[in-house]
Order: sequence, then C-alpha cells, then structure tokens
Amino acid sequence: MKTLLLGLAAAAVLAVAPSTAQTYPSRPITMLVPFAAGGTTDVLARILAEDMGKTLGQNIIVENVGGAGGRSGTERVIRGEPDGYTILFGNMGPMAASKALFKDQRYDPRTDLAPIGLVADVPMVIAASRKSGVTDLKAFMAKIKTEGDKVTFGTAGFGATSDLAPRLLLHLTGLKSTVVPYKGAGPAIQDLIGGFVDGVIDQTATLLPLHSGGSVTALAVTGDSRLPQAPDVPTFAEAGFPEFGMKVWNALAVHKDTSPAVVARLVAALDTSLSSEFVGKRFESLAVPVPPAAIRGPGHLGTLVAAEVSRWEAVLKDVPKQ
Repeated sequence: MKTLLLGLAAAAVLAVAPSTAQTYPSRPITMLVPFAAGGTTDVLARILAEDMGKTLGQNIIVENVGGAGGRSGTERVIRGEPDGYTILFGNMGPMAASKALFKDQRYDPRTDLAPIGLVADVPMVIAASRKSGVTDLKAFMAKIKTEGDKVTFGTAGFGATSDLAPRLLLHLTGLKSTVVPYKGAGPAIQDLIGGFVDGVIDQTATLLPLHSGGSVTALAVTGDSRLPQAPDVPTFAEAGFPEFGMKVWNALAVHKDTSPAVVARLVAALDTSLSSEFVGKRFESLAVPVPPAAIRGPGHLGTLVAAEVSRWEAVLKDVPKQ
C-alpha cells in the first residue's frame, strides 16, 4: 500500500508540473529592480515590462527594492519562490561586480540565478560640472593628474555602475581622485549640476538630456562611434582615451530553480519584446541600443556573468571590501 501511495504521489507531481508550465503566467508578475526609481535601469525595466506583459497576457508590475548596491533586491529574488512570478531586472553591478566589493555577499550570481537574457548594453557618458570650466576630456584628465584627490566623482552608491566606472577609468589610467558614493544617482547628479562634485560617469539615459539642456557638460561617450542623440560628444577614443570602453549591461534573471519551461516562456517573451517597434523606438530615444538576437539568450548571459565576475575581481582588487 505504501509503495502504491508513493507511486500515485509521484504521478500527481509529474501531471501537475507540465500543466503549471502551460498555464504560466496565470497571475500578474513582479519585475524587481534592485535600485531606486528614476535611474536608467528602472526606466528600461518599465518600458520592457509594459511590452512583455502584452506578450505574456499578464500585467508586469515593476517594484523597486534599493539598497546595498543592488544586492538587497537581488537577494530577494534568489531567496523567493522559484515560480517565475518574480523576475530580476538587474545589471552588471549586483549580477557580477558586487562579488568583488562586499565581504558579506551571501550569493554567487554565477550559480544562484537562472539567466533569461541580455536586455541592453548601455553606453556610458562622462560629464563635468559647468562650474569646473572643463569642456573636454583631456583637460579633465589633466586636472586629475595635477590635483589628484581634490578632484571628485559623484556616484549613485558604492557598488553601483556609476561607482564602478570612475574606479575603472582610474585603474586604466593609473591616476587617483576621490570617488564619492551618494544614496542614489539623483543626489549625485544634483551635486554635479551644483558644482559640488567635478564629474559623474553614468549611462546615456541619465546624462545626455542634462547635457542637451545645458546643465552639465558631456565630455565623452563609450562605443565605437558618436551617438545620433549627441553628435557633438566625442567617443573616448576620439577624446584620447581608447582604453575606457565600459558599457552597462542590463539583464533579466530568475530564481535558479525555476522550471525550464517557465524560463523558456520568459526567454521567448523577452525576444519578442526586444524585436518590437515599441521597445526599439523607446530605447533609441534614450540612446540605448537593442542587443542583436544572437546574444540575447540565456546561454550568452550565463557566459557573460561568469566573465564579468572575473574581470571586476581583477579591476577592483585594490578597493577595500565593505
């Protein structure tokens, strides 16, 4: 009798599993952004959530869970239910670089998340305060070489991509300045506008509108060519610093134990959205290129995360862990 009951239970599990995958999603989905509202990652998440929700036939609600350089929100996905109803919209900070920065990190992005796919590879912009009087990148770097720690970079917080960027630039050039982490990109950029910090390196969606409006001076952008949205801003290579090519990749992931059928459903929905005219035009307005179809999938993202963990461990080896 016991053997019969165990067999019936196993059969019931097998019968329910495909049924669950076939009916997914049967209720709204939460897309968790591990940063405060208003930043580039949040803006991109809201565009994608709107379109993916139509493809999946359910509302996708964006929820911001900031803190600890994006790790708090990432941990919530990792420690949540593996049912596909909480999706992480993360980026290279908590999904790779944070492992080299924090002593108390309780997860490994390479093994504790199931990759869905790459969403965007966003160029970075270095901008200077108007009050600094600096109008080109060579002058800004000369200022750092001369004044050292007196030159300040404002960032969205320790471990954020805008915090990683100046650290990488200083690492590559062998220069030193002061990196000032704020509690969010907003306060850092307000202080850039006010002249309380000398520079910020952040994503195009954040800084280019301020450059166009005359609030800050964009000195250079990453990428192989100038952006149509800011044709007056040279690339880092044109400005004399080709070694700095950092872009911010944003990606979707779920709990590592999520059903392969649910993961496949999300992968297909992401690909459909990134191929849509709606997402393409919205991303283009922010100077954010849509990744080619060949590198959108989970296989590429898994390889990218592993490579990025190793890269940032090398770049940040001299930065004291928090």
